[in-house]
Amino acid sequence: MHDHAGMRRINLKRVLVGEPLDTARLGETLLPKRLALPIFCSDPLSSVAYATEEILLILALGGVALLHLAWYAAAAIVFLMIVVVASYRQTCYAYPGGGGAYIVSSENLGQTAALTAASALLVDYVMTVAVSVVSGVDAITSAIPSLSDHGVWLSVGFVALLMLMNLRGVRESGRIFAIPTYGFVLVIYVMFAVAAVRLATGDTIRAESADLPITAEATFTGLGLVLLAMRAFASGCTALTGVEAISNGVPAFRKPKSRNAANTLAAMGVLSVTMFLGITVLAMVYEVHVAADPTELGLPPGTPMSTALAQIGRATFGSWHFLFYLLQAVTAGVLILAANTAFNGFPMLASILAKDRYAPRQLFNRGDRLVYSNGIVLLALVAVALIVAFDAQLTRLIQLYIIGVFVSFTLSQAGMVRHWRRELASRATPKADRIHIHRRLAINAVGATLTAVVLVIVLLTKFTHGAWLVVIAMPLLFFGMKGVRRHYDRVSAQVTVAPGVKPRKPSRHHVLVLVANVQAPTLKALGYAQALRPDTLTAVTVAADEEEGRRLREAWAEHDPGVPLKILHSPYREVVGPVLAHVQELAAAEGTDMLSVVIPEYVVGHWWEQPLHNQNALRLKARLLFMPGVAVIDVPYLLESARPAEPVQPAEPAR
Repeated sequence: MHDHAGMRRINLKRVLVGEPLDTARLGETLLPKRLALPIFCSDPLSSVAYATEEILLILALGGVALLHLAWYAAAAIVFLMIVVVASYRQTCYAYPGGGGAYIVSSENLGQTAALTAASALLVDYVMTVAVSVVSGVDAITSAIPSLSDHGVWLSVGFVALLMLMNLRGVRESGRIFAIPTYGFVLVIYVMFAVAAVRLATGDTIRAESADLPITAEATFTGLGLVLLAMRAFASGCTALTGVEAISNGVPAFRKPKSRNAANTLAAMGVLSVTMFLGITVLAMVYEVHVAADPTELGLPPGTPMSTALAQIGRATFGSWHFLFYLLQAVTAGVLILAANTAFNGFPMLASILAKDRYAPRQLFNRGDRLVYSNGIVLLALVAVALIVAFDAQLTRLIQLYIIGVFVSFTLSQAGMVRHWRRELASRATPKADRIHIHRRLAINAVGATLTAVVLVIVLLTKFTHGAWLVVIAMPLLFFGMKGVRRHYDRVSAQVTVAPGVKPRKPSRHHVLVLVANVQAPTLKALGYAQALRPDTLTAVTVAADEEEGRRLREAWAEHDPGVPLKILHSPYREVVGPVLAHVQELAAAEGTDMLSVVIPEYVVGHWWEQPLHNQNALRLKARLLFMPGVAVIDVPYLLESARPAEPVQPAEPAR
């Protein structure tokens, strides 16, 4: 007795992602603020772990003498962060249904701006996954240098793990993400407290790299100095990545959605600003030196280098090694899980684009865990390809980052300015609300102006360092989405019918049954074909030689199925070609409205049995699919391995 394959083996999908959820339970996935913060804010919160280091890396090109410019770059970034957070709080209130840059631009600036914003966001989400995971792996290798040669595969493994966690559902993954996110925030503030106490009591704390010389690449003065400072500022702006995620995900919050989203955004802003400032202050006080190449610090080539945050933690905690390793553990955790911001944003945006017919329709559907499974898998695959292509090197990946961020920032805030102007122009707007609208208009106008200026700076300073790839990728995505929309529009025009049009029955229906022998699957297919009551019914087979044809003809006569048999001779032993030629010839000669090709197929119960059967059938179906006026019908025949188990009959009671 054989069990059905699905009944016998453990369903791997259910083990990995959990049991399916009913659509009616969608409301149960709404998030309280305590879970929304780690889910939507892990990216901007974790960005502070490497934003300061990126500033110092660029300024190191000019030697130790230029490191003091980090103070000015950090101050400008803090001001920009406050403005952007305030701007997106207005978006949360104006668009309670989700105010991503695509939606805001679409409603206020038109489809060209909307698709530009969408292409920027899609690129940014992919970069967020790659940069976050690779930076998290860097934190691990800073604590365990022996793993530094395995960065690529560690990064790929973490992306796969994140994909599985997100496939299980937003709420379930949020509980997992909360621990490292809150743990990171707590340990960072503990580090600040320890540093403050030690410095206040007269301790002199210096980073392990403080005495290492930095070899300047050149002497920067005048315009060169300005450009270097701008480039350092642009690199440090990675601290702003992910700020827009909450405004995109307002519908995921519990009621009152807009207020909860805005308050969560404000909390994120306070935490990000204070942590970024604190890390920058300690980096400057401890005289942290970093460089993309260890030889720039006088170290031997290939020497593993600690991140800036790792140096700060090791210097602050001193002999309290467990606190240093705890810092590295939570930093690695939050950096890797920061990619979750993208795993929430990318599938949601892809679903909206698919709904508007700018992306494949498969991206619109929710999976059985009420998440956009196809979008999650697609994001993971693209991020893995990027990590492998760039050899998991953060310095190279970071150059591609934040251009998409500031394109979406600028378009979103410009769209909000247009939105508030329309509100002011509307006579239906109460006078009491106009004061608040003017204030919100001013905030978004300042935000749009500042982010536009930063976008220009980022483009100027990063273009020749690899960002040109993003500048190419965004237009490709833009025109790709336009092409998808044109395709769907053409298909819609071709298949749309006028009201009242009735189904048209084919004037003649011919059926061919493909046979290879006279066995049970063949007889089942013939019986099905006869039930169709076609105008003509013919069985067709392919014989490599006369002897093979003679044997089949004799077997056919012995069983006498009541259907004429036509034998196609194929001296070159090809099956697919002769059948296709016969189908084309019959359609042309008979002038039929519809020709159905019936194919008997084995259904097997084990994966290893599948390659042993039906290969000609698969090839034929793939080719017949493109023939006009031809329908392909599979008639399955279940082998024993695929048949469900028979119920066990209870034993007869003894008499």
